[in-house]
Order: sequence, then structure tokens, then C-alpha cells
Amino acid sequence: MKTYSNFFFLKMDNSAFSAMLLLIMFVFSIKVSSNPLFTFCSDNTGNYTSNSTFENNLKWVLDSLPSNTSGTGFYSTLIGDGVDRVYARALCRGDVNATLCRNCVKNASRDVLDSCKSLEAIVWYDDCQVQYSFQNSSLMVYTGKYPDSNNKEQNISNPGRFDDALAFLMNNVSNDAAYDSELMFKTGEVKVNKKETLYGLVQCTRDIVGDNCRSCLDSALKDLNGCCRSRTGGSVLSRNCNVRFQIYKFYNVMNSPLIYPESKTGSKWSFGMIIAVVCAAVLVVALVAVSGFVYTRWKKRKQKAEERSQTILLYELASPKEVIITQEGELVTAQEFPFLDLATIRVATDDFSDSNKLGQGGFGTVYKGVLPNGKEVAIKRLSRKSWQGLEELKNEVILIAKLQHRNLVRLLGCGIEGDEKLLIYELMPNKSLDFFIFDPEKRSQIDWKTWFDIITGISRGLLYLHEDSRLKIIHRDLKPSNVLLDQDMVAKISDFGMARIFCENQNAGNTKRVVGTYGYMAPEYAMEGLFSVKSDVFSFGVIMLEILSGKKNSGFYQTKLAQTLLAYAWGLWKEGKELELMDPCLLESCSIPEIRRCIHVGLLCVQEDPTDRPTMSDVVVVLGSDTITLSPPKRPAFSVGRMITNYQSSIIDPSINQMTMSNISAR
Repeated sequence: MKTYSNFFFLKMDNSAFSAMLLLIMFVFSIKVSSNPLFTFCSDNTGNYTSNSTFENNLKWVLDSLPSNTSGTGFYSTLIGDGVDRVYARALCRGDVNATLCRNCVKNASRDVLDSCKSLEAIVWYDDCQVQYSFQNSSLMVYTGKYPDSNNKEQNISNPGRFDDALAFLMNNVSNDAAYDSELMFKTGEVKVNKKETLYGLVQCTRDIVGDNCRSCLDSALKDLNGCCRSRTGGSVLSRNCNVRFQIYKFYNVMNSPLIYPESKTGSKWSFGMIIAVVCAAVLVVALVAVSGFVYTRWKKRKQKAEERSQTILLYELASPKEVIITQEGELVTAQEFPFLDLATIRVATDDFSDSNKLGQGGFGTVYKGVLPNGKEVAIKRLSRKSWQGLEELKNEVILIAKLQHRNLVRLLGCGIEGDEKLLIYELMPNKSLDFFIFDPEKRSQIDWKTWFDIITGISRGLLYLHEDSRLKIIHRDLKPSNVLLDQDMVAKISDFGMARIFCENQNAGNTKRVVGTYGYMAPEYAMEGLFSVKSDVFSFGVIMLEILSGKKNSGFYQTKLAQTLLAYAWGLWKEGKELELMDPCLLESCSIPEIRRCIHVGLLCVQEDPTDRPTMSDVVVVLGSDTITLSPPKRPAFSVGRMITNYQSSIIDPSINQMTMSNISAR
């Protein structure tokens, strides 16, 4: 009897163990991302009222998403009428199973309901996204978002082939997703070299057609290139499409690797030659490092207290994590920042030769330089013994090093040695926007499509500064000479030296130090020192009207048509003659409705009351749609006072960023 009893309990134990094992396997198979990649609660649409019909409709439609989405991976629906109508849709990543999809959508629906009270919101998880809106999201224009995980990616040591292979991979999978995939989802991989492989993923929502999917992916890939080029990974999220790449496999799909075309001229270097060169290079670097270390210690002991404090401050700014100062006064940084030694910069600029001088401003001079790898750069040499120059460097290093966007100028590095303080930027071969706006010959070479792309590029750059970056940034000196143009005529906003950093819940400030340029400053800023994101909107509106007319706002009174360009445009608008504002050379290649809309948006941006001006997110949406009805513009600010210039600057090349510090006295 005892033997039988033991056998019985042994069978029970085996059964229980099997059941527990199956339960554990089931639990671990349900992977749900606990934290969202990004949550966007629109602050431009207003909030819904608690216990309203809209909220009840929203709760009902969000409850319906998990079960309806899990079967196919995508579900779009709407409920209600009029102002209470709610559009909602959910999208699961194309490689997740039904269980993962259902749980992810359930978590995302709960999260977006708890986190947002706005009339439009979207949350992205690793495996899904859920969004709701009072309007049809599939018809809205592209706006990309950048998850915080992008900031954790490392730089690639040899980016040349890596960047080319990445572009090859993402373009191929984007084309397949748009035109050859029922799920509008595609993954792929490509070998960069024997040790490195790139993995990419793209996906569109299934309520848009293939051409719109490809257009959305193209925009996302441009943003991906701006934020994450030459890095180990990156993602861009949007309403209608998402893109991501990594140097490790992050999806659950088997792919046949794409074959990246090899260079036609093969390498003739033997393994032994490579080893010899590498060893020699390491030895030279070691000798230079040791010599530099000894020289730096000797020089620091000779420096004055002021010089030492400035250097410490600059290293703290350039390496924002941790700076340790030893008893000997040495600096140990916790994060590497791209510093260039002065000798390299002197060689790059031919010892700051006048023939390489591009321009000169209040805080220093800008030179063209060629780095040892052949890359052309712009090097800003700040004034010596200038604490104001140091403050300028502080602002630009803090801001630009953290900002990555296709429509912002890119800071490549920094150089500090003794009195020398230098910033290294990417060189813009097409100089600055004012070079094309106000030069009749250059202006005639540009068609309307290019001008419109420049306008939308500036608007997207400002939108990123105001809303999409981790910091809220107000430029405060936006003008055509601070908008640079690359080889493809892509607009890039430059000169963040006067930008004010805000906490997430701030959008305005007050200053006694009014800095800016007459003709582009908003009246409340020029007269009272009050600035906000609406100050930049005003400056954008002025630039927009200058692009359309080919005329400067400042000094417009000399034409005897009106006191300012804004007054002239306003007068034509009231009389229904707004097309007379246009440069005749643009009318040949433009769309008349598009021109009217641009003039309308420009006048909305320069309205006298800041609260009447649109936000940059409103501007981006309106410029991308011809169906939105705009309110009539109110009276613009015609005059903001006279400028007294304290810091004179001479322009040799208008692509160089200038800073004008001004006192304003009322007219």
C-alpha cells in the first residue's frame, strides 16, 4: 500500500510540474513593453471635458481596439457625430503574434487615456501604436517624433561605408513596404563588413495608399538621417509610418540579406601591411597622447586663475555628464565630445588665412577649413579674452550638440586651447537664404517648388525647436542670414547663441537684454523684452513674406509703397490684390492657390497680438494641406522702433551667422 501511495503522489507531482512549466512558458511568451517609446498629447487642439459625450465615445472606441486589432494587426474605426466624433486606430508591428498585439494595444489604450486629455493623442510602444483624434489622422501631414532611446546610441568610428549601406538598406525596404507588402511592413539586413550587419524595419498604417506610404517613409528617412546618421541605431515615429535600424537583430522575421554593391576597385593591401600601418598609427597616437598630456599639465600650471576657470566651464558644458577636477587641476571627463586640437585647426584653415575668411561677427570670425580626411567645414573662431564669447560658446555647445534635425545646422566639434575657443560646423556650400532672396539674378534661378520646400523646411526646424526636442528653445534672432542652404538647397536654421532654454512647462520669458535684428523682431520683444515661441513665429512670417516678394522688410519705406513690407502686404490683402505682392518671376512656376495660402499664413504669423499668431505646428499642418479653412488675418505690427547697434559686424559672406545686440527706443 505504501509503494502504491508513493507512485500515486509521484504521478501527481509530475502532472503539477508539467502544468507549472506550461504556465511559465505561456507567461513568458506574453511580452508587453512596459514603457512607451513616446507619448504625444497635442497642445494645439484643446482638451475634452470630463464625462462629456466625446470622452464616453473615446473610452468605448479604445476598449474596442485590442480585440479588433489582434486578428489582422491593424484596425481603424470611428464613433459619434459632429464635435463628439472620435477617430481611433491601432497598428501592431508586423512581426508580433496576436497575443502580443492584443496585450500591447490594451496597455497603449490605457496609457493614452490616462496620460492625455487633449482632443488628439498618440502613444508608441515597441510592438504597437494607438492614436485617437477628433479628425481623420490618415489625412494629416507628416510630423516625425524622436524617442529618447536615440540619445543612447553610440557614434560609428568609420561612418562612410556604414552610412551608404544604411541608405541602401532603408530605401530598399521602404520601397518593398509601400508597393510589395500587403501588411505595409518590411524588414531587411545588409552586411557592412565581415563583422557588422545592419538591420532595418519600416511600416505604414494600412489606411493609406502605397504612394502616400512611400512619401511618409521618405520624410521619416530624411529625419532619421538628420538625427541618427553614423550612429549604432535610431528610430523615427509618426502617425502614418515608422522607421528603425540597429546593428543587432531586433525583430522576429527571417530575411535573406541584401547584397550591398562592393567598390569596383578592390583592396590591394595585404594583411601584414594593414597590421604594420595600424601598429604604427597606434604608436604615433600613443606618443602624441603622452606628449600632449605632459604639455597640457605644464601649461595648466602656468595659466592664470581666470583662464583655468574658463576652461573648466567649457569642458563641463561640452561633457554634460560628469567632470572630475583633481587636486592638480586636471580634468577627467565622463563622456567624450569631439574636440579638435588647435594644430589641426590651424592646418585646416591655412593658419586662419584671410583667403579662407567667410565672414566676421560680434563674437568672432568664421573660416572655411579642410580637415585631414578631406571634409570641408566652417570654423567659428571666437574673440580672445571675451567672456561674452565664452557665453556664446556655452550656449551653442549646450544646444546644438543636443539637437539633431534635418533642418538644423549640425555642430561637428569644438576646439579649446588657451585663449582659442572654436566651433566646427558642417559647411553650407550654397551660403545663406538672404543671398538668394535679395539677389535678382540668383533669385531667378530658383523655381517655386524649391522656395516652397525652403519655407516648409524652416517651419519644420522651428517646430522641432519649439515642441519636438527635449528642450523648449526660442531662437530669438531668426532671419534669412541665419538660414543656411546645403548642396540640395535644404534649409538649415543656424545660430542658437541667443536661444533661451525652457523647462517643459514654460513657453515665455522676459529679458532686459534685447538681442536680435531690426525688421524681424516681434513688437512685444523689441519694446518690452517679452519673448515666447510666438516671437519666432513673427520672424518666420516676415521671412515668408520676403521670400514671396523678393523685398526686405527693413528699409522698405524707401520704395515709397508703404512704411514696411508688412503694411504693404496687409493693404493689398484688404483690397483683394494680394497677388501683386508676388515677385513676377515666381508666378510663372507656382500654383496660385498655394501662393494665396502662403501669403495668408505669412500675414497670420505677423499679427500684432501674439495670441492671434498660430503655433509652428499649426503652420506645418496648414502648409501641407489645401483643405483647411483659415481665419482672416488681423492687423500686423507695422513698426517696432528704431535700432541702435552696439556691436557692428561686417559681412563678407552672408552665410555667416551674425549676432546684433540692440537697444530699442520707441518711435
